[in-house]
Amino acid sequence: MRLFTHDQLASYAEVLIWALRTSRSVPFKNGELVLLRYDHDALPLAEAVYATLMDAHLHPLPMALPTAFMQSEHFGNSSFGQLTFSQPGLDELYRGTAGVITILAPDDLTHLGHIDPRTIAAGEQTEMQAASVLDRRRRAGLLGSTVCLYPTEALAEASGMDLSEYAERLARACLLFTPDPVAEWKRTRKELTEIGKWLDGLNISRLHLESARTDLTLCPGDKRKFVGVTGRNIPGFELYLAPDWRTVEGVYFADQPSLRWGRILSDVRLEFHGGVAVNTEAGRGAQFLAGRLASDGGARRVGEFSLTDKRLSKVERFMAHTLLDENYGGEFGNCHIALGGASAASFTGPSDELTQEREAELGFNASSMHWDLVNTEAKRVTAILPEGRRRTIYEDGQFLV
Repeated sequence: MRLFTHDQLASYAEVLIWALRTSRSVPFKNGELVLLRYDHDALPLAEAVYATLMDAHLHPLPMALPTAFMQSEHFGNSSFGQLTFSQPGLDELYRGTAGVITILAPDDLTHLGHIDPRTIAAGEQTEMQAASVLDRRRRAGLLGSTVCLYPTEALAEASGMDLSEYAERLARACLLFTPDPVAEWKRTRKELTEIGKWLDGLNISRLHLESARTDLTLCPGDKRKFVGVTGRNIPGFELYLAPDWRTVEGVYFADQPSLRWGRILSDVRLEFHGGVAVNTEAGRGAQFLAGRLASDGGARRVGEFSLTDKRLSKVERFMAHTLLDENYGGEFGNCHIALGGASAASFTGPSDELTQEREAELGFNASSMHWDLVNTEAKRVTAILPEGRRRTIYEDGQFLV
């Protein structure tokens, strides 16, 4: 079955190259290296992206990602030495990399369901050590990166759709049906940037999130800004910031299901005291949730707070992948928090200033995990301003600019 037309694949590739350029602080130069990482089922899009990178006078280096079977073997049939093995030459490769494009097309969503979460965490730690070279280049403004999805039977089945409908909804979410998708993404980026500047200009001292099952407060923290459409992922309709994790108090409820490491979690309830999720519950997957929250010291703390305006988002239903679901628009928009690591993009100073010591001082959470948990209920977000005045900034799925 042909999921995308030739023109749609070409448009998708153009959007990804635009996102790659947008995510980098400095322009690309002819002949720079771009890693093209892709799942096997995403080959049609990977070939279109390869051609577009060639047209841009860049050097694409294709790298196939492990299949679900390979991942299952890696995490479930390995010695400790195999699990923590670091691929030779990655440091050198990453030091010469100017961009990374990742195309995800999972052929199985439950293949890690039998693996102990602690085993997955150990493997991830090794991967993060290698990726730290890329992170340093990103913080220095020398690396662009973006990630996207390609439709698969596994995604369609998990979301309750047939493959053709899933592909259509994904194309719509990526704005591929518009006359000029890149121009439409630029317009969306401009609009979200303006909303972000408005929020930053309010000098918010505290945010209060309320819905039927959520009552949460947190402080944005010093040297923070709201961020939208960085190019780091397509689609991207959210506005987010990395709050001061130490200030998070109250109850957060994620009503949207979350597929993570081969498990399905639903109805996740987190109760925060002193910035730490001290009580956790889940309608499904509670034991796995508890295991993941024990993976490192930052896993029980909040690294991201995000809001999506339903008027901008083209993600209209559950899509069985966080990349899309964290941008859900629907009837009431969405709020999500991420447990785990914070993004340096929310820092207002030079990114290379955000050392580990500075992160700790400012309350930027550090963790190998980053897990988005989405609330789609009708909600109100109130900003408490420095003088104590309260102002509603988000209600019924819309920013109240």
